[in-house]
Amino acid sequence: MDSVKDAKTINEAARVVPVLAETDVLVVGSGPAGLAAALASAREGVNTMLVERYGCHGGVITQVGVETVAWYRYAGTTDLEGIGIEFENRAEEMGATHALPAEAETTGKLLDADMFKVVADTMVREAGVTPLLHSLAVEPVMEGQTVKGILIESKSGRQAILAKRVIDATGDADIAFRAGAPCRMTPKAEMMGVTVMFSCSGVNRKKFFDYVRKDPPTFGDWGKSWHIETTGKEDDLLTPYLEEPFNQARRDGLIPADMIVAGTWCAITDAGEAMTLNLNYMIGYDATDVRDLTRAEIDGRQRTMMIIKALKAYVPGFENAKLRNFGMTLGVRDSRKIIGQVNLTGHDVHNQAKFEDSIGIFPEFLDGYGVLILPTTGRYFQVPLGIMVPQNVENLLVAGRCVAGDKLSHAATRSMMCCAVTGQGAGVAAAVSLKYDVGCSTVDIKQVQKALEKQGVRIN
Repeated sequence: MDSVKDAKTINEAARVVPVLAETDVLVVGSGPAGLAAALASAREGVNTMLVERYGCHGGVITQVGVETVAWYRYAGTTDLEGIGIEFENRAEEMGATHALPAEAETTGKLLDADMFKVVADTMVREAGVTPLLHSLAVEPVMEGQTVKGILIESKSGRQAILAKRVIDATGDADIAFRAGAPCRMTPKAEMMGVTVMFSCSGVNRKKFFDYVRKDPPTFGDWGKSWHIETTGKEDDLLTPYLEEPFNQARRDGLIPADMIVAGTWCAITDAGEAMTLNLNYMIGYDATDVRDLTRAEIDGRQRTMMIIKALKAYVPGFENAKLRNFGMTLGVRDSRKIIGQVNLTGHDVHNQAKFEDSIGIFPEFLDGYGVLILPTTGRYFQVPLGIMVPQNVENLLVAGRCVAGDKLSHAATRSMMCCAVTGQGAGVAAAVSLKYDVGCSTVDIKQVQKALEKQGVRIN
């Protein structure tokens, strides 16, 4: 940086950036979408590199601490098939799951967030993916409208990674947006909230479960603090939900009167650890604004300490609880999405939409914007490749919660398991487009579907 023009901008000096690596397919971000994309691409026999800004793969599972990847899976669900289910099965094989309570109605597996780091490492190694951790992608390398790679910043300085195909699995469409692809964002006042996840130790498991069993919570209870629209069929299903203790804490002045706290708990281990405490839902934060991110992390930690005080005071079994840990980073539900070749709608999700360019299926499960629908009827929709293809940019696919769609469809596609569907679809599509020397936007969908079916994906 060579000179200051004024108080608002500077001129950054031009510099020569060394190329760290070249690869066929480059996946940026290694949450459920990026991890699935990298595995799927490598399994198609092309050189694949997976770049991650943190020190582990797994995204919202390992970095945020959300262990409930398929909590929506109740009796009657027609679920996806492919790498998302493989995440659960491999975790179980490797001792990286928690036991569900005996009365749990969901059949989704509870992952162990820390152990899943090892599961992800193992799967990456087995597939022959080249991992690169501690590397923040800062901008795309462009040739006209074509993405040729990315620039990263790390302890090694600024470097370039060149690639024949790039998959943006950053969650916030960072690469697509900086490449010039049209994107949209829900207004901040309407965005879903962010969460600082935490866990506690020192919990008396038996005492807590005795308390819960006296008045088992159901999904119908979700509507007490939050405006939740359901179909009614969800209302009597059991769910690990806590709200009344925090209402009492407000009445007694232990937490501020305007601080709404309610949410879910999951595994309580034999060692007295309460994992995945998803009680700290905060609205009014934009995850693409660094000041908002800073404020959310600090506000969330302060709120967590008040929540723990309320748990200790009003929840049997938590009398001696103390903070065990925070998630490594903020849990984000809602930020930037691309405008795609196809833009999924809530009508599509609700009405079992079918698409010629389907790359997988996902159940009719919505959780967001005041809507909660569980897929207990077996209904599902097809996920189209077009929602992963950004406009005005070549050589780039997008996977995860930043795929194209409206608010209501985002309440479905943001799910970790749906992110795995779009990730596997993007990974295979990138590899197939490379094999046949065509662009990502013009790849033969029949060839993509054939390859996905060989990988165990259900297309329709």
